Amino acid sequence: MRLATWNVNSVKARLPRLLDWLAEVRPDVLCLQETKCPDGSFPVTEVGELGYSVASHSDGRWNGVAILSRIGLTDVVVGFPGEPGFPAPEARAITATCGGLRVWSVYVPNGRSLDSPHYEYKLAWLAALREAVRDDLRSGAPLVVCGDFNVAPTDADVWDPTLFIGSTHVTDAERRALAALRELGLHDVVPTPMKGPHPFTYWDYRAGMFHQNKGMRIDLVYATDAFTAGVRSAYVDREARKGKGPSDHAPIVVDSDLPDASDSFTHTDTPLDTDTPLDIDDD
Repeated sequence: MRLATWNVNSVKARLPRLLDWLAEVRPDVLCLQETKCPDGSFPVTEVGELGYSVASHSDGRWNGVAILSRIGLTDVVVGFPGEPGFPAPEARAITATCGGLRVWSVYVPNGRSLDSPHYEYKLAWLAALREAVRDDLRSGAPLVVCGDFNVAPTDADVWDPTLFIGSTHVTDAERRALAALRELGLHDVVPTPMKGPHPFTYWDYRAGMFHQNKGMRIDLVYATDAFTAGVRSAYVDREARKGKGPSDHAPIVVDSDLPDASDSFTHTDTPLDTDTPLDIDDD
């Protein structure tokens, strides 16, 4: 199975890029965040021509998550029980079963600043997410939670940690929330960076940050043993961040030999062949 996650930063604005990328990379499952596209306007026909079914959850201009799958899409749930809002719940989580794998696509609140109510909202949202994922794990099915977490798990995941002192995304409280999620039995699938020593997934548009590789790893793939045991490769697709009009995030692509995940489906694609090492962080 090839699983990918991508904060696309507007499906409509990136649609030609998205379609070209899907045709080239051919993930079995793609989790999208920040779709910014009302559910009735999602380009279902266009992605459907490439063999994908769509589950989308969006309230329009802001936020929005989706799951695209060509190996089945069932048991779709938008949001989750106990999800806090600001003040009402936002379109930040969607779950579905794809080829035997339970898939979560999440877009964690940004938090803005440490003195903002949005920061407390972020922490509350992450705590509620943990409880919802814990409940979902009870089924025993292999599970992944992936998306834009808006948290860098360690100082190594930020290009210059000293510049973020007193800011969101790197605080102890946010990192403890991620650790609590992993404590449920999830592992951090750390991708190969493809350039430099750090697998950054986000670079600010300003000041040539991408070209200087001054970024952050805030897009994450957390998965159960059944998925991570079969992981053969994982990488940050920096090519998708290049050129005219890209998202400010790059996709993560993971290939896993998930047992019995797609017995009912036939694929002719050749899996990505990479010789680069894979780092599975069991913290």
